[in-house]
Formats: sequence, C-alpha cells, structure tokens
Amino acid sequence: MHMNRVAIVGSGGSGKSHVARELGRILGAPVTHLDAVYYDDEWNPTPQDKFEAVQRQLVSEPRWIIDGNYNSTLEIRLQACDTVVMMDVPTRMALWGILSRQVRHGGGQHTAGVYNRVNRDVITYVATYRRRMRPRVLSKIDQHAAGKPLVLLTDRAQTHRWLEKVAAGR
Repeated sequence: MHMNRVAIVGSGGSGKSHVARELGRILGAPVTHLDAVYYDDEWNPTPQDKFEAVQRQLVSEPRWIIDGNYNSTLEIRLQACDTVVMMDVPTRMALWGILSRQVRHGGGQHTAGVYNRVNRDVITYVATYRRRMRPRVLSKIDQHAAGKPLVLLTDRAQTHRWLEKVAAGR
C-alpha cells in the first residue's frame, strides 16, 4: 500500500494524533494536527474560509498526514488523500483516551499535537460519536474517497500491529 497522503479521522480520544505522529515518523512525511490549525492560543476558532484555504494548501503538497475530524471540511482531505485511516474505537476507549490525556498532559495546548480541553461539549461529542458522527464520516468516505484504501483501527493492539506492519514494509 502506497501512502503519501493520509487522512486520519475518528472521535476525540481515539488516538488520531498518536497514529499521525508515528506514521509521520515511519513514512518521513509532514504531519498536521488540525486542532493546531483550527485553534489559536486562546482557543479561538479560525474562520471557516481561512480554515478551508489552509487545508487546500496542505493537501496540494505531494506528501502529508493530517489528523482531525472537522466534518465541515472533511471532503477536502478525502478527495486529496490516497489512504484513509479511521480510528474506530469503542466509546469507552475514546472517553478513557480524553480523560487519560488530561491526566497525563493537563489542560491546554502542548507541542506534538496534544490539545486538551475536556468540558461538557467535548465529553458529549465523544460519548455520542459512534451513534451520531461515525455514520456521517463513513458516508463522506464513501462519497469522496471511494476505492481508496480504508484502514479501520479498533483498538490499541491492532493499531500497534498495523504501524509495525507499515514500518516493516518501508
């Protein structure tokens, strides 16, 4: 499987940023965490038109790994990618992911794509992701990335094995 342009999607706390960092290291490709693009230092969101423009610029590059759900701009990444990785973990694992990240890193913004803000909205989003957001994301993948490899990673062990396989194939 040739991977030069990889879109990583999934719930908050599912491991998107970790997989993006590891894949970037293995493939030697630049990694963009969309949270870092979307929010400034005070958690102010980037205006939608600017957010889209930045992504169009990013996906015009020959090699990239971009992690983030951002359903409103997902088709930009899906149309340009050659591989989709979906962190398809159970809700309890994603909730554990956001809570354990909070314990490990504390709140706020950090280097290496760790953006921590656990509040009621974030918990609700993660708790309802599989029921409400996942079908919409899968539908967009069908629409805009049909025929492209889709890697579904459902737990940490499977993710680890897949990353090892990608590394072994380099």
